[in-house]
Amino acid sequence: MATYNHNPQQEVIGLLPAGGQAMRISPLPCSKELYPIGFRPQVDGSLRPKVVSHYLLEKMRLAGIRKAFFLLRPGKWDIPAYFGDGDVVDMDLGYLVVSLPFGVPYTLDRAYPFVKDAAIAMGFPDILFQPDDTYKRLLTRLYAGSADVAINLLPIEQPQKGGVVDFDPQGRVRQIIEKPAQSDLKYSWCAAVWKPSFTEFLHQFVAGLEAERSRNRSSVPREVPIGDVIQAAIDAGLQVEAEICDREPYLDIGTPADLQQALRRSTSEEF
Repeated sequence: MATYNHNPQQEVIGLLPAGGQAMRISPLPCSKELYPIGFRPQVDGSLRPKVVSHYLLEKMRLAGIRKAFFLLRPGKWDIPAYFGDGDVVDMDLGYLVVSLPFGVPYTLDRAYPFVKDAAIAMGFPDILFQPDDTYKRLLTRLYAGSADVAINLLPIEQPQKGGVVDFDPQGRVRQIIEKPAQSDLKYSWCAAVWKPSFTEFLHQFVAGLEAERSRNRSSVPREVPIGDVIQAAIDAGLQVEAEICDREPYLDIGTPADLQQALRRSTSEEF
């Protein structure tokens, strides 16, 4: 079995952006991050429903991450009501409310005052992916060299579904293209870790977006994908590296087709 190591002096904090409205699968009786997918065993041998975001937190915990923040839009109070202080996943969980609904970069930047000196492990709490040691592997890659960001790579069958990645044989990312209509690129990403250098870049990037928004109050702000920020970081000279982690695509349960597939698979395998 491979051994993975990362910098033990650098605290790693998980960030889970949960600002979406689940429009593609609405209406729901709960936040989509709490949609039950499969079951978790209890000490007495019984089973309890396992919500989709539980899988992501487990992967972070397996990498030794003890602290994480959910970043919530107003109204998603069922998430802190469900997870509470994080005892169910053996983590310390906090909750930050996001007031600007302009995309994941804004959502993640809400945590800046609390995490600016830490390493970050980011994942989407409505996405299922493998393997379980993804964050162990990414943190090892992050600290093995001079990377500022490390992302996972999984096959993608529909390039318009996510951000596709162009990378060289050494794993250095050359380009991330968000949801192209067509592409020959075969991999996408859904999890990332990064050093404070990228947290600061993200913060300044969002500050620039806010300055532009202040100058153009009459226009509706464009929602910026986090992949665009990573691409801007590459263009600015930051180093982004990637690691192929699995042979199966991720499942985004915020889409009807992937939700159906996740429910079918949950009866026979773990995510």
